[in-house]
Amino acid sequence: MAERRTAAWYAGTDRDAYIHRAWMRRGIPDDSFTGRPHIAICNTASDLSPCNAHLNQVSAAVKNGIWAAGGVPLDMPIISLGETQLRPTAMLFRNLAAMAAEELIRANPVDGVVLLGGCDKTVPSLLMGAASVDLPTIMLNGGPMLTGNYRGRPMGCGTDIWRLSEEMRGGALSVADFVASEQDMIRSAGHCNTMGTASTMGIMAEALGMTLPGSAGTPAPDARLLKFAHATGRRIVEMVDEDLKPSHILTRAAFLNAIVALAAVGGSTNAVVHLLAIAGRVGADLKLTDFDEHGSHLPLLVNLQPAGKYLMDDLFRAGGLLAVLNQVRDLLSDDAITVTGQPLSSHLDGHEISDSAVIATRDHPVQAEAGIAVLRGNLAPDGAIIKPAAASPGLLTHRGRAVVFENIEDLHARIDDPDLDIDQTCVIVLRGAGPKGYPGMPEVANTPLPAKLLAKGVRDMVRICDGRMSGTAYGTVVLHVCPEAAAGGPLGKVRDGDFIVLDVPNRTLRLDVADDELAEREVSPRTAATFAEPSRGYERLYLNHVMQADTGADLDFLVGSSGSAVPRESH
Repeated sequence: MAERRTAAWYAGTDRDAYIHRAWMRRGIPDDSFTGRPHIAICNTASDLSPCNAHLNQVSAAVKNGIWAAGGVPLDMPIISLGETQLRPTAMLFRNLAAMAAEELIRANPVDGVVLLGGCDKTVPSLLMGAASVDLPTIMLNGGPMLTGNYRGRPMGCGTDIWRLSEEMRGGALSVADFVASEQDMIRSAGHCNTMGTASTMGIMAEALGMTLPGSAGTPAPDARLLKFAHATGRRIVEMVDEDLKPSHILTRAAFLNAIVALAAVGGSTNAVVHLLAIAGRVGADLKLTDFDEHGSHLPLLVNLQPAGKYLMDDLFRAGGLLAVLNQVRDLLSDDAITVTGQPLSSHLDGHEISDSAVIATRDHPVQAEAGIAVLRGNLAPDGAIIKPAAASPGLLTHRGRAVVFENIEDLHARIDDPDLDIDQTCVIVLRGAGPKGYPGMPEVANTPLPAKLLAKGVRDMVRICDGRMSGTAYGTVVLHVCPEAAAGGPLGKVRDGDFIVLDVPNRTLRLDVADDELAEREVSPRTAATFAEPSRGYERLYLNHVMQADTGADLDFLVGSSGSAVPRESH
């Protein structure tokens, strides 16, 4: 057996080894320093990250598995990003959390890593950080919450918030009833129970091969999550012995498998920016166009909100991700291995659909084509995306008059103005919401519709934004427009009254303005005036180094990896 990485801290009889061992002798067995692998449990449990608040219990089960397999478990708290709580947006801090995870893993005496996350940004940030260190690593997702009910109707986290809030703004639901519903939405521990970003990223982690097959989507309160936690703890010890690392797992083939899974489950558009960022850490050849080329024409097989009816605990009881992937196994690459050392496809036998209302067959899909579509044109030279499964079919080909909002505050101030010159054929343009412009690229692209149109029964319009959209949201929303307005992109040149042409079947997004006129236009002075550079701190670092959405919105100096070399001694 090769010498453990931790031997650099603990082996020998000199003063430095003495210090390292002595300070760790807090009840752990004496043989912990003589060859047992030390495993860091990167735990994002936090009371301010409600979706991850239960992860200490999960961590305890992981520890038991590590001890049982002969390892030494070490809980290592990591920055936790609560999607519903953090301001100005959790996405601003994804790269900070990834950087912290990377540096803590590398700096500490550990031989392997278990990642515990659940909320939207904790999963990608942990994967990004661990991939840049490249020690043996396995992930376990904290799982979705159980379905809540309001007056006998199932409640989908996020999706029903958008629906109910629009009904209230349109006068179809009283304020009292709207407020009353919030007490019934959150029924248990766990992340959002729709096919939002949290659920999507848990599924992406499994499709990439970074979790034990079958674990994705296990509800947070389900006892089987603790079974998977124990098994995860046992497996990481074996992975250390096998020297099985993220660089062996996170190949281009693995990312293409994830794109297949993303389409089949109708996953969040946020997966695009996160997968691109993770791929950038391991040098995998993944481009924005791959999502369209390898996923856009695949069928939607999962009937879950926001693209369908059911919720995550329904998906789990109906057969889970493996039953879904069994329907498209011919599209999965056998070249991509998982944390088991075997291809994902080798784990699909026997996983059948238990409820065809929740998981459809390949022959009778929920939608025939439901993957992410990538658009290009003079309004998005470097690309923009749309999720057709969440859009209104009649709006996927549309020409409308632009109504422009400079930033989210401008939109909130004017969207319900009864004198706003807008009708249902218009195209709402929101800029100043990209990585640099906000900064942080918030989930504001699914803008609320004008109250006066809601009152007339309008429930969808074409919306275009350089920001993101919540995975729990729906509507005909073009997002991740690149380059963003704050980076000098054409979105900053759109004027009220311009006509915009959206043609999803032909993958184009075009401002109906002559090329020479568009080239001569300056970015709107009002647009430029909204971008104030932060004076200090992480926000300034972020603004100076963040890349655009089409490459994952990572910080430019974090792309790639620094490896797991042991840092110099400090004593």
